[in-house]
Amino acid sequence: MKLLEIIKSLSNQTRLDILAWLKDPFAYFPAEELSDYDPALGVCVSDISKKAGMSVPTVSVYLKNMAAADILVATRKDQWTYYKRNEESIQQLAELIKDKL
Repeated sequence: MKLLEIIKSLSNQTRLDILAWLKDPFAYFPAEELSDYDPALGVCVSDISKKAGMSVPTVSVYLKNMAAADILVATRKDQWTYYKRNEESIQQLAELIKDKL
């Protein structure tokens, strides 16, 4: 586990918010945006950017960084990219923080 890379990928409030939103998408995203939600895929970048109130390119960079750190999993379907949490990696991070920090 690349702890420094993970910490950098979560280094602002919006990124932490995204991680929380993706934990329970139905609690944070309007039902009409999740009408075709597939838990295997996750939430579309455009829906995440709307929720964040930020541009798609900015949110895409955040999401790509979080995926590179293995905190999120990206899935491409047609022209859309979807993101979901990597629960195994998040659990490993929690254990590492509990045991080492």
